[in-house]
Amino acid sequence: MRISRYFMPLLKETPAEAQIVSHRLMLRSGMIKLQAAGIYSWLPLGLKVLQKVENIVADELNKAGCVQLRMPILQPAELWKESGRYDAYGKEMLRFCDRAERELLYSPTCEEMIIDVFRSYVKSYKSLPLNLYQINWKFRDEIRPRFGVMRGREFLMKDGYSFHVDQADAMREYEKMYETYHRIFNRLGLVAIAVNASTGEIGGSLSHEFQVLAETGESQVYYDAEIDDFRSGKLAFDAEKLRSLYAAADEMHVADKCPIPAERLRTARGIEVGQIFLLGKHYTDAMKVDVSGADGKPLRVEMATFGIGVSRLLGAIIEANHDENGIIWTEESAPFKIGLVNIRVGDTACDKAADELYEKLTAGGVEVLYDDTSESAGKKFASMDLIGLPWQVTVGPKGVAAGIVELKNRRSGEKIEISPEGLLAKFLG
Repeated sequence: MRISRYFMPLLKETPAEAQIVSHRLMLRSGMIKLQAAGIYSWLPLGLKVLQKVENIVADELNKAGCVQLRMPILQPAELWKESGRYDAYGKEMLRFCDRAERELLYSPTCEEMIIDVFRSYVKSYKSLPLNLYQINWKFRDEIRPRFGVMRGREFLMKDGYSFHVDQADAMREYEKMYETYHRIFNRLGLVAIAVNASTGEIGGSLSHEFQVLAETGESQVYYDAEIDDFRSGKLAFDAEKLRSLYAAADEMHVADKCPIPAERLRTARGIEVGQIFLLGKHYTDAMKVDVSGADGKPLRVEMATFGIGVSRLLGAIIEANHDENGIIWTEESAPFKIGLVNIRVGDTACDKAADELYEKLTAGGVEVLYDDTSESAGKKFASMDLIGLPWQVTVGPKGVAAGIVELKNRRSGEKIEISPEGLLAKFLG
């Protein structure tokens, strides 16, 4: 993509409402625009990252045997009255009536609706287990929306729901999703700590939150010091090992009953990026959901539910990957892989060299953001650092004359001189 043809409104100054790093950098890099409290337009750069994250989430879930569908954002109130949650949920739920005075609500979560879909079509135990998920927009009327996409009112969420013949099978799926979630976050360059958590308004008998440690996190997390070895890269990612280490959210941690010694206990702030619940029959009892069992008798279905804050993940990635100059995207989440900078636009040799690299890299499937504008070199470099693409390639008159370009690794800051042929070989293989 040529910047001269792109829509990427960068800001020089940080808007006053931005309180944390990810919010500041998302606004400054032209990823989002505030439209109302906790509600944002996703501009092209932000949307591109959002789609990358969404695709990674869907890819890992599909590999794990989950099946994707899409449910409406508006739900009939009758389903929530049937489950008993309509009056209990609170003011976070946006409720209204249509022109026929039918009561509707803007989806904050979808347990009731997925159950209605399930019971309409699944009649036998032979169809179980079944894990259905969607990635769709939700709305919760937060009393204090803040921190940009970290605590917005409108947000993109992956919500999944599994159905089972018994509790043992539901627990098997729970453990499977526990490991799948770790793989998702690992692909995004995040080490998420799975902490014992309260089931809250969702309900059920067991829950884990997935927390990414950051100073700006809203949750207090207690965990085994060995987890820091995974966060630092000293130990390779190991979902099973992480599962065995103590970690608890603030409301679940009891100091005098902590199973690890005080010298191994660490505490930090965390950003919640996902949560899983073992629901049991919490909803299927309320909504009377049965299938025909192996003996031909009605069998009450067991459930589990699994959520990931997809739009919130962007904020978490930035909080964990930035420096004083801007964002540092991980390879899989980056909107483009390479930022190509022509520092002398209008120079015939520079234009030719940069255009050829852009065309060959793009033809080879590499996503390139090409700065072909007439801005100063200093401003171009600052913009590329702000955007935070993994690699930066600089084409200038001296380098072109010498048959080289400069390649910079955004994360390490390392710069090398390399021939255009060498550069193409590196990224095209």
